Amino acid sequence: MKVWKNTPKDALLLGLSVAQFGITVLTAFAWSGASVPLRIGFGLILTMMMAYNIIVVSHLFTHVPWFVSDRLNAAVSTLNSVNIGQSVQAYELTHVRNHHRYNNDRQGADGETRDRSSTYQKGKDGEHQPLLPYAVGGALGSLADRARELAMVTRVWAVGSAEENLQRLASRQPDRRRRELRQIQIDRAAHCLALAGFAVISWQWTLFCYLPAFACALVLVNVQNYYRHYGADPDSRLTDSVSHYGRLYNRLTFNDGYHQEHHLSPATHWSQMPEVNARHRERLAAQPRIVSPVPAMFGFLDRRRALLHQGQPAVSRTAAR
Repeated sequence: MKVWKNTPKDALLLGLSVAQFGITVLTAFAWSGASVPLRIGFGLILTMMMAYNIIVVSHLFTHVPWFVSDRLNAAVSTLNSVNIGQSVQAYELTHVRNHHRYNNDRQGADGETRDRSSTYQKGKDGEHQPLLPYAVGGALGSLADRARELAMVTRVWAVGSAEENLQRLASRQPDRRRRELRQIQIDRAAHCLALAGFAVISWQWTLFCYLPAFACALVLVNVQNYYRHYGADPDSRLTDSVSHYGRLYNRLTFNDGYHQEHHLSPATHWSQMPEVNARHRERLAAQPRIVSPVPAMFGFLDRRRALLHQGQPAVSRTAAR
């Protein structure tokens, strides 16, 4: 019987998910007897694991679920909802059905972007919003959302009628819609109950390690998204994102650097991103596009980056590998 929907290579991502959960629990139990330097190390490890999971593991899962079985995929969604402190199913709706539909669009005539995560959402005069307000403000907004979800215990974390964005993004097919909204409820219950469990293990770890690490991870994720699109031309499907082709980075992140290719074919499995690049190589090479010499997390180091959204010419760099 076939287990993996695409390839057994996805077992690596599952292994990372299970390992993250185990390490998180271990740091909670070890907190009381740990030295100050070790506690700082715990915080750094949790921050990097949560950021990596959101950017790579759960991101890939939302686009291409790993298993043939819906039940196994639901279990992964629940597990990683604990790992990233938010519903993976809700992440799928807001990311796959919103971001990848509108692709970091500019503000329209009404002053709004249709992509709710767009770097232009609160920008002025056709510009990206400045990095710090985007990264930190977005993280604070996410923390406020998570706090509201904790309060949803009164309705057992079900998606309410007032949650217009999720209601709008959920499938129009009745059975699938019920399944998606139910999964969000299960995901929310899992991460809220896990947070309560963490507090029982060590409220000090929860307050002084886990929550600060979660907030820092959200900031890093926003920095990553910012430089995946900063300077790109949102008006062209071939140039609306920024790719990075470093071999080491792409090996460690399951081809996360192929972001323009991912925008061109978001339903393609991570292992096939180089093939997407090859398929579109001539079209991509013919466009003034941005290829970053550094991963998106370090996009601020790309000082020579062109601003295609302003009409600046791109610096000549190799566009395909």
